[in-house]
Amino acid sequence: MNAKSYRKISVTVITGFLGSGKTTLLRNLLQNTAGKRFAVIVNEFGELGIDAEILKDCRLCYERESGEIGNLYELNNGCLCCTVQEEFYPVMQKLIEHRDEIDHILIETSGLALPRPLVQAFRWPEIRNACTVDAVICMVDTPAVAEKRFAANPEAVQEQRISDDNLDHQSSLHELFEDQLSAADLVILSKTDLVDEAMTNTVTDTVKKQLPDQVKIVRSTRDGIDMNLLLGLNSASEENIHLRKSHHDQVHEQDDHGSHEDHAHDQFDSIVIELAAVEKAPLFAALEQLVKEKTLYRIKGFVAIPDKLMRLVVHGVGTRFDSYFDCHWPTGSTPYTRLVMIGKDLHSDDIQKWLETELNL
Repeated sequence: MNAKSYRKISVTVITGFLGSGKTTLLRNLLQNTAGKRFAVIVNEFGELGIDAEILKDCRLCYERESGEIGNLYELNNGCLCCTVQEEFYPVMQKLIEHRDEIDHILIETSGLALPRPLVQAFRWPEIRNACTVDAVICMVDTPAVAEKRFAANPEAVQEQRISDDNLDHQSSLHELFEDQLSAADLVILSKTDLVDEAMTNTVTDTVKKQLPDQVKIVRSTRDGIDMNLLLGLNSASEENIHLRKSHHDQVHEQDDHGSHEDHAHDQFDSIVIELAAVEKAPLFAALEQLVKEKTLYRIKGFVAIPDKLMRLVVHGVGTRFDSYFDCHWPTGSTPYTRLVMIGKDLHSDDIQKWLETELNL
């Protein structure tokens, strides 16, 4: 085995509440690889995680010589803090076996995940000898924090908390916000272009109070952020994560292999809706109406627009929808629309029929 095989693989963990911009940051990293070969672990609720499908389809991940995209892993059976042993550890074993083919690992946690249990797993001998946490990056939704909501859709976060029997349901969103910050090596204030300078400064001051002096805060807008600021921080977070106190230290007390009682995330409904090509304006109008009538926390997916060669990616949190064209439809394929919806009391057949009728499909 050559010397390169013994180097530790650097890992970046991206955390933050629902809608804070984690997926956008991950995508920007993968579009600006500078020759690095990334492995990606995407952790999200849902029967079909749309993030992984988007990354696969647009070839943002490093391909093996066989042409297979073998380094993109989707964990969608609960938050990583609950499934460290059952799901995360086997994936890390696979990645370590291919360490010569990987330069960096990126992990996107779900919106409710607390980073500390995940980072602690990097102290396990099997992982510690092969990997190190380069940094935990915490995304902060600047407009939401400025309004003291801390999340773009606090109701969605609260429902996630209620469905988790192991969490203290009486603690505030502010405490969960502080717990995510407590594990951060770098904090990114997202969407700063949506608020004025005074509000951004206020949020910066709020965040600074929760951070040690060495943790830096950077701003991000729709134009993105300098990717050079995000990698190569060499924080080795696993070595000092036990010193970072949080509100949920006792709740997530772990044994040597990171296990604790199972969570009850199955109280959520996750459905997949597939439609033909549809115009953007009427689709967004229908989705906004659907959000008002149903308990819908998240809508995410891609849309085929008639006569457009590129696919439209859609992110919806509450009644706020963002979209962008990401890549061309594969040659010879038939464009289609696929949306993943997460909420409560969702019935895919009813919603499918309602949308088809509303959009005249």
